[in-house]
Amino acid sequence: MSKQGLSVTVTGINKKFGSHVALDNVNIFIKPGEFISLLGPSGSGKTTLLMILAGFARPDSGSVKFGETEMIRMPPHKRNIGMMFQNYALFPHMTVGENVAYPLKLRRTPKAEIVQRVTTALDLVKLAQYGDRRVDQLSGGQRQRVALARAVVFQPQVLLMDEPLSALDKNLREQMQIEIRQLHEKLGMTTITVTHDQREALTMSDRVAVIDHGKLMQFGTPVELYERPANRFVAGFIGESTFIEHEGRILVVRPERLQVEKPGQLNGGDWIKFAGRVQSVIFQGDSLLSTVLLSDKAGGQGVALQLRQTVSRTAACNGSLNIDTEVEIGLHRGDAIFLDESKQ
Repeated sequence: MSKQGLSVTVTGINKKFGSHVALDNVNIFIKPGEFISLLGPSGSGKTTLLMILAGFARPDSGSVKFGETEMIRMPPHKRNIGMMFQNYALFPHMTVGENVAYPLKLRRTPKAEIVQRVTTALDLVKLAQYGDRRVDQLSGGQRQRVALARAVVFQPQVLLMDEPLSALDKNLREQMQIEIRQLHEKLGMTTITVTHDQREALTMSDRVAVIDHGKLMQFGTPVELYERPANRFVAGFIGESTFIEHEGRILVVRPERLQVEKPGQLNGGDWIKFAGRVQSVIFQGDSLLSTVLLSDKAGGQGVALQLRQTVSRTAACNGSLNIDTEVEIGLHRGDAIFLDESKQ
């Protein structure tokens, strides 16, 4: 069932709703077979961009190409895209198999081929024995799998997904992230999904397009976004961060990269050091999330700095994380991320 995906080229896309700018000169090139997430807060414009790719909305200006074919004036049903909606949009009066077969019937696929493709698609999503079940007999996770099977059964070269996992509980959502990624690797189609969940985007994607107020903030791999954020918005949206003025620049401090010791215990010049007092310590299972109020002499000017330590590592800190204890916090210079203030 594998089929190579198409490239997707978004050039100069602009879209307004009245006076509201939904998309502002967005440019993205997606390679054939890539898994891309459009990530951003509510109202950022990510869903509008997906709807333009699907053909359900038309931009005020710009170009969208699948491969070498311009899509702006192409109606949705002629774009040969798989589409998975947030609410799954399954037909309640149809069985699982009939739901999955629906796109093939619209394309007048021969009956024998429909049976074979439906069987293959249900097997891919681990629902091989569910073809005769009614939709209302399924769990949320099973309905999600049916919607996914229906979206890929006709072998589209581009698959679009609108917040496909938002209705699932945390454990099932994390399981389905892995399953969708594995299915993508089997099928090879270009996949574009919308999400506001940064962990989901980092887990599933080859690259992530971070969007805010209609503008593309950064487009890169999960590692690039985390290690080399282009601006303060990306640094704050991807992962946990505290921003501190240091040596005339903005320093991004990630809580898991900090080392905490008793004052005077961090030796050598490889550390950026801060002094402070422990305000709170929260047990989170395998880690402790602590808040330290930095002293003015630390350069943090009263900033509340968060740090995350594994329980075993914290136990070796000789009680340095007791509330109201004076501590010294170190960030190794090799882990330091400085932002260019001109890009804020």
